[in-house]
Amino acid sequence: MRASRLLSVLLLLQNRGRMTAEELATELEVSVRTVYRDVEALSAAGVPVYADRGRTGGYQLIDGYRTRLTGLTEEEAQSLSLAGLPGAAAELGLGTVLAAAQLKLHAAMPAELRAGASKLSDRFYLDVPGWHRGIESLPRLSELADAVWHARRIKVRYERWGQRKVDRVLDPLGLILKAGNWYLAARCDGTDRTYRVSRIEELDDLGETFERPSDFDLARYWQEWSEQFEKRMYSRVAVVRLNEFARILVPFYLGAVGARALREADAEPDENGWLTMELPVEPGESAVGELLRFGGNLEVLEPPELRERLAEEIRKMGARYG
Repeated sequence: MRASRLLSVLLLLQNRGRMTAEELATELEVSVRTVYRDVEALSAAGVPVYADRGRTGGYQLIDGYRTRLTGLTEEEAQSLSLAGLPGAAAELGLGTVLAAAQLKLHAAMPAELRAGASKLSDRFYLDVPGWHRGIESLPRLSELADAVWHARRIKVRYERWGQRKVDRVLDPLGLILKAGNWYLAARCDGTDRTYRVSRIEELDDLGETFERPSDFDLARYWQEWSEQFEKRMYSRVAVVRLNEFARILVPFYLGAVGARALREADAEPDENGWLTMELPVEPGESAVGELLRFGGNLEVLEPPELRERLAEEIRKMGARYG
């Protein structure tokens, strides 16, 4: 580990120029005292690193010095696929590995390409979670990632909807990060299923491996599962009238399903700007709360029982507010 850290110190100084001990410690997630010892070790090994004292001082290499020790380890090369997702890499236990890989990659670039890459990262940033949502903190995620990577069979205790807990033996096939939430694709009793990682309460490695199915494609599986999930979630159709403002709100309130329904609507707004169309909604009481969000900008025409249920809720609200 120390040899890897010394190389990281060297590459940081090579790529960024002068850095203080505090900056190096923050990058390497070590103490300042450790940085002092590492710099002394590099100097003793013949690396031309020197320190400038004072408020604007720091460590730097003699101008023109470059190391060619930039070969990636297998783990570092694999971690580069998460280069745009540093938060996800950290959740998977690959944060420091990814940082080391990126350092080596930058060090191996010609100066003009390295400047361009730094310019790009300074101007573009990918933030995965949606608004008002953060990436879940999941202590077992790195264990799951290890089981997926090494094709190791696991036993989990899982909390299903309704707080019912079940035990499952799984062959973990892949991990998916969707809008800040992690999901596990796994084979259970011969069937491929999806589990939300935050609902996994216990995880045990059963000490045996499984043969990963050669025809399993994680991206295709997730796309097909997502489409089926949307169909199950929005299994009812309501005939509604929407004004222009409600049509603007549909993608925000109903997501891709609502936006697709708007695109596929084959009617035109009437002279007052109201559009009559079919809108997918959730079953049961969920649809009531979902449609009430539109306020007076939307009117449900069919089915009659949903229209009456909304009218009843509106009457209650009117009575409550006087």
